Amino acid sequence: MIKRLVLLASIAVLVFASSAVSADEPEELVVFTAASLTGAFGEIGEVYEDETGIKVVFNFDGSQALRTQIEHGAYADVFASANNKQMNALKDLGLMNNSSVSIFTRNKLSLIIPKDNPAGISNLRDIAKPGVKIVIGTKDVPVGDYALQIIDKLGDDPAWGPEYKEKVLANIISQETNVNYVVTKIALGEADVGFAYVSDVTLELSSRVSQIEIPDQYNIIAEYPMGITTESRYAAEALNFINFVKSDEGRAVLEKYGFSPVSDPVAASDVSATTDGAMAAA
Repeated sequence: MIKRLVLLASIAVLVFASSAVSADEPEELVVFTAASLTGAFGEIGEVYEDETGIKVVFNFDGSQALRTQIEHGAYADVFASANNKQMNALKDLGLMNNSSVSIFTRNKLSLIIPKDNPAGISNLRDIAKPGVKIVIGTKDVPVGDYALQIIDKLGDDPAWGPEYKEKVLANIISQETNVNYVVTKIALGEADVGFAYVSDVTLELSSRVSQIEIPDQYNIIAEYPMGITTESRYAAEALNFINFVKSDEGRAVLEKYGFSPVSDPVAASDVSATTDGAMAAA
């Protein structure tokens, strides 16, 4: 009987020790990431895993879809959004460690067209021509919201006018739930022009898609916030990943993909004191 109790106690100690190790040293991090970051974060994740041995599991989707998933209990250690609106919604619900959230990169939009450009699109004026097929994101996905803001700016400018806005809106044939779908439709020639981020036309896509610049006075500078969720079981490692994204190495990858990294106003020391397992919302 005594031997059996000793054996059971030994097993319990081993189970506890195993649990303790997995809590302190995660085998993977779950990062919910805006679809426009697919290329850049995919590469950053590979480098991070090579350097730390910790796998990064990404969930790439529209920021609004990711926010909804987190609201409904989906597990994530880190959330990187393509706008502040979706991040602020989670902060307001107490689902983010607020002190860990900051802007880590910026982006802006361009028009994208199929390489063969069957509609002959060369500037913003052309997208108001009758019969032009435009694809944008839904109003809830950041890239769609930004596109509508650009169209509003143009419509409010006397040089373009409300008639221009009406014609452009009438030409929209599809509204997609993330920017990758917008780019795919253009690359496949299913539409004449789309609104996407400048970072979306990667080297891989450059043979199928071309960009047309949107002048800065009408463009929108997209700010990307990132932070640690309050449900993260590995807050310290999540912070390490965020710091890696903001490091010179991480910024170099972001710049490679067309993003504009920024210096982070929130120092790591501001959140490190609470990375002992579960960070409380600030």
